[in-house]
Amino acid sequence: MSGQVINGKELVSSIREEIRADAAALTAQGNQPGLVVVIVGEDPASQVYVRNKAKACDDVGIYSEVHRLPESTTQQELITLIHKFNSDNRINGILVQSPLPKHIDEEAVVDEIDPLKDVDCFHPVNVGNLMIGKDGMKPCTPHGVIEILKRTGVEIAGKHAVVVGRSNIVGKPMAMLLLREHATVSVVHSRTPNMEEITKQADILVVAVGKAHLIKAQHVKPGAVVIDVGMNRPADGKLTGDVDFEAVKEIASAITPVPGCVGPMTITMLLRNTVDAASRAAKANVSV
Repeated sequence: MSGQVINGKELVSSIREEIRADAAALTAQGNQPGLVVVIVGEDPASQVYVRNKAKACDDVGIYSEVHRLPESTTQQELITLIHKFNSDNRINGILVQSPLPKHIDEEAVVDEIDPLKDVDCFHPVNVGNLMIGKDGMKPCTPHGVIEILKRTGVEIAGKHAVVVGRSNIVGKPMAMLLLREHATVSVVHSRTPNMEEITKQADILVVAVGKAHLIKAQHVKPGAVVIDVGMNRPADGKLTGDVDFEAVKEIASAITPVPGCVGPMTITMLLRNTVDAASRAAKANVSV
């Protein structure tokens, strides 16, 4: 029997309704949440992502700005712009779209973003807070995965969760958030010699490596919940995940499709972070 294909559209719609209500309440108090997205260069995929983010902001009542800079923009020019947004009270979230041109040090740019406005949760302060379990920004994709699990009734506490991939954007923070939910967590990666042996132990399997159809049926324990974070575009041009969806759905108890679930949820968590940042800023202003 095929497992449940998780309805990402339904989940996203429900969460965005909550965000819309929170944004409206803040706006009524004179504190409309604001997000700025900065894109440098003409990367086609990035242009699509930025348009989607601006549209999503408009949908839930978040003020948004998009600043498109030429490929020739210097690192210092970009940092100067970030400093401007750091001190702009109308802006609660700053997002610099990746990838940046090769002459710009992405890490140095992220370090200049005010941690309170770092809605991607890439700043070292926010990464450190995540590690020690302090409340605050959560990275959008891993946070979205946790929401998918919780809102579909998946019990996380006490379960064995296996994360495939160790990137700073998804793999590592995903492991941290699963630990915070009291899962027992294993991380496997390209140097893991017995990956199949470990992934087959997973009650919850999160795959985030960027390699189409890496995870086959033999990697998955019958009844496992499988979350596919991968987004790949093979030679046929069809967007596909890291999991062999058709094969794995026959043995998983639940599985996310690609596209249509983790991607839209990631943007939704960006909106959530922006509204939460606006709420914290409003409370800080009241207490001053």
